[in-house]
Amino acid sequence: MSTGTDTVPLVQVNGLKVHFPLRKGLLFERTIGQIKAVDGISFEIRRGQTFGLVGESGCGKTTVARALLQLVEPSGGSIFFDGVDTAGYDRQQQQFFRRRVQAVFQDPFSSLNPRMRVQDIVGEPLTIHMSTRGAALDARVRELLETCGLPGAFARRFPHEMSGGQRQRVGIARALALEPDLIVCDEPVSALDVSIQAQIINLLAHLQNELGLTYLFIGHDLSVVRHLCDHVGVMYLGKLVEVAPAGTLFASPEHPYTRALIEAVPVPDPDFERARDHKPLPGEIPSSLSPPGGCVFHPRCPIAVSGCRTRIPELLPRDAGHLVACTELDATASA
Repeated sequence: MSTGTDTVPLVQVNGLKVHFPLRKGLLFERTIGQIKAVDGISFEIRRGQTFGLVGESGCGKTTVARALLQLVEPSGGSIFFDGVDTAGYDRQQQQFFRRRVQAVFQDPFSSLNPRMRVQDIVGEPLTIHMSTRGAALDARVRELLETCGLPGAFARRFPHEMSGGQRQRVGIARALALEPDLIVCDEPVSALDVSIQAQIINLLAHLQNELGLTYLFIGHDLSVVRHLCDHVGVMYLGKLVEVAPAGTLFASPEHPYTRALIEAVPVPDPDFERARDHKPLPGEIPSSLSPPGGCVFHPRCPIAVSGCRTRIPELLPRDAGHLVACTELDATASA
């Protein structure tokens, strides 16, 4: 299944679409529309790197993660993992894929079975996929817990006997159990206290350096994304509007939506004053059931012109590795 070359991205997403039918009627037999949760996005993740997805709630970030994990079926496009189209997997490849891709979820309490001890939670994937049992299983579970900063004695605890940060460390240990290549982190720190967030982020960075992990990191906190991610994609209403290396994106954001997100980040300085011309985006994100025509961002865009209502912008390169979807910026640059 492995291509054996680093020139091929570990993950390559091409024109991914995930549309959910909206049904009506006594038996929900009539389809009256499509919810376009993800509508034709493309990106890649190189080995050992972290790709971040950011955007407002409802923009489709988690749906991208679920499609990558094969928890929802794409409506269009393709997902290549290590150079192989996941849509063509046979049963054996599918099982191997589930060992190589794991997830860390947002809520560390609801993602752990409250009736299982940590020993069973972390050890279950080892038992199912590796047939590890007995003393070898106990030793491996304790090793994983210690790798994630927990004493081995925590193996006897239930989830309710631990703090939120400790539960998330258990979730990370479970994700590491099968030595995956890719871990999908779906807002893994948003439910934690700020002081604990820093510890978990540092743990993820340390594990990546030590184990050569690759992350898809979904987050709302741009300061966390800036710290952890190598490349960042900005999503709005199911589409990518900007993709760039993290340093470039935060130093020189080009898309109006990206600039608005970065300008809205709180600054921990009581003497800081935002620019007088700074204005928050008007309105709210439209419904993905009936998105605006043309550029989906044009109803809220401060630089929109009449043509934005009809022209659908493409994600085009501005500089090396920097892609932006904005017809008005393209027109200005070519003028």
